[in-house]
Amino acid sequence: AISEVTAKPGKKTEADAEKLRQSVRDSAIKKVIEDTKAHYGGEMTRRDEQQIRSRLTADADRAIGRVLTDHNIRQAEIEAEKRDALAKANTAQDRRQVDLDYERKKQESAIELHETITATVEQFVAASQETAIEAVETRQDERKRNSVEDSARDHLRGFCRTIPSFLMAYGDSETRLENFDRIIPDAVFKEVTSITLDQFRALRDGYDYVDENGETQHFPGNLFDPVVFDDSVREFMRLRLNLANYFDENSEEDIFDYIPPQRTNQIFTPKKVVRQMVDLLEQENPGCFDDPDKTFADLYMKSGLYIAEIVTRLYRSPRMRALFPDRNDRLAHIFAHQVYGLAPTEIIYRIATNFILGFDQDARITKHNFKLCDALPYAKDGTLADRIGEIFGE
Repeated sequence: AISEVTAKPGKKTEADAEKLRQSVRDSAIKKVIEDTKAHYGGEMTRRDEQQIRSRLTADADRAIGRVLTDHNIRQAEIEAEKRDALAKANTAQDRRQVDLDYERKKQESAIELHETITATVEQFVAASQETAIEAVETRQDERKRNSVEDSARDHLRGFCRTIPSFLMAYGDSETRLENFDRIIPDAVFKEVTSITLDQFRALRDGYDYVDENGETQHFPGNLFDPVVFDDSVREFMRLRLNLANYFDENSEEDIFDYIPPQRTNQIFTPKKVVRQMVDLLEQENPGCFDDPDKTFADLYMKSGLYIAEIVTRLYRSPRMRALFPDRNDRLAHIFAHQVYGLAPTEIIYRIATNFILGFDQDARITKHNFKLCDALPYAKDGTLADRIGEIFGE
């Protein structure tokens, strides 16, 4: 559908635009809803689905409409410029050259439209996941039940989605259900799950409570199957280790494919989008990954994928290989002098650094420039640029 809309620049029709919108509805929106239904199961009602579909359809129409409107404006500008140029042309040869020049501009505009629409759709899909999660969980809050067991299970469902994030940040080969509550700080646990470690222990081990008649009752807990929980932890840690080498050109996966979206700010940018971002960076700064003195920063890290992709480009650079033939020397230089990052929370800091440095099983990277610091307040008050040197100790 994208190619249909951009195939004939200057001849856009409402039918073409509708084909693109319909394609997004039939593929992107459908996929987001299917993934959300698969995650929430029976908790996502038909009404929820209808509301999400309606909201995402409106969002998609607005996003695509803005792109097409901007493109049509540009096409009209090109036509106006062409008419002016033709009016000034004195010979047939001059007029032919004008025709050629403006046909090239229209083709370039069509290519730009194709790229913009592709990026817009990808950004829409990434944002739609968060929108769908927010919509379903808002509806869940509205339907919140009052019984003790149902309330406990509501906590459990939210907690289970956070387990991979905790394992990425704090887990190791010895992590089990019985010690899970001892590897994570209470404040971090509550920030991510909205429940305390004591509440988690209650879900796991049971607790006494007073019912509406004033009688003491016992909730047995046992909401986790220790065998299933421990096996799942071992499998995740195995995947984390196997996918740690992000320098592997043949690998299409990363560990974040196995970490579901969260209600907090742990929404990770897909690897494909990260690579496109770094491609654009290189296009705008040719040779930037061949210069050992160039520095790169992500001042609001989430997964660490962006920094990892930059490290990969620097590591693979032929000139960097020539300057630092030894692999370990090259990596030591990159991490000590070229890449910088800030993470807003402790868990995100640990997730990002565990991912970025996870390939280094021998712990040869002794110096890096990744800090736990929420840059947002400094960015808002305009002092971030002044604080960078202080933050990184330079």
